[in-house]
Amino acid sequence: MKLCHSCQSVIDEYNLDKQLEPLRNLTVDDFNVCADCTTIVADACVECGGAVYVPRSEFVTPDYCPACRSDLIDRTGHDPGWNCNPVSS
Repeated sequence: MKLCHSCQSVIDEYNLDKQLEPLRNLTVDDFNVCADCTTIVADACVECGGAVYVPRSEFVTPDYCPACRSDLIDRTGHDPGWNCNPVSS
């Protein structure tokens, strides 16, 4: 059993897997957060139009889903980050 790196509660794999269904080929093993600490935003990826995962502590929705970000890294050898344009701080 894994602990959520955000709130330290035990991760309920069933609930998180259900929440992650819109994210292509990802399972609870790809995340270190529980379902209570994540938000899934449908239709937000600029590459595939799929869902993106947002930790509840973040305020910016990523432009790339984890699968498309990984595909871009494999294709270009460059990590685009989660957003098309860097967020200014």
